[in-house]
Parts: sequence; C-alpha cells; structure tokens
Amino acid sequence: MANRGARREGHQKQLEKLRADAAECRLISDLATDPAKRELFDRLALHLTTLADQLEEAILHCRRELREAGAASADDLARYETL
Repeated sequence: MANRGARREGHQKQLEKLRADAAECRLISDLATDPAKRELFDRLALHLTTLADQLEEAILHCRRELREAGAASADDLARYETL
C-alpha cells in the first residue's frame, strides 16, 4: 500500500513538472525573436500540455476506479483530491 502511495505522489509531481515546463516553453516562445525558435517552443509547450492532460486523465481514472472498488482508504483518495 505504501508503494502505491509513493507512485501516486510521484505521478502528481510529474504532472506538476509537465505543467511548469509547458508554461516555461510558452514564455520562451512569447519572448523569442527568431520565428523558428518561437514555433519550436510553441510546439514543445503544446506537446507538454498534451502529456500533462493525458497524465491527469489517467490519475483521475485510477481515482475513480479506486472509489468504485471501495478499496482505497481516505488517505489514498486524499492524494488525488488536489487535482
């Protein structure tokens, strides 16, 4: 059970990092004067945002499954309540 909680916390941290990296790429894109670099960082931001959205959906799906199975403790589910 502790291993599952550690994985969930790792997933949450990964989600936060993807969102932060996407925001940073958007900022770089906005500040870039070279059109090729602007496009590159814009595409990177879009890709990272897509990955973050997919990870978030997977986390929410797992949370729903845990609730439906009734196998999760309040602590297990609380880790996902911040989403």
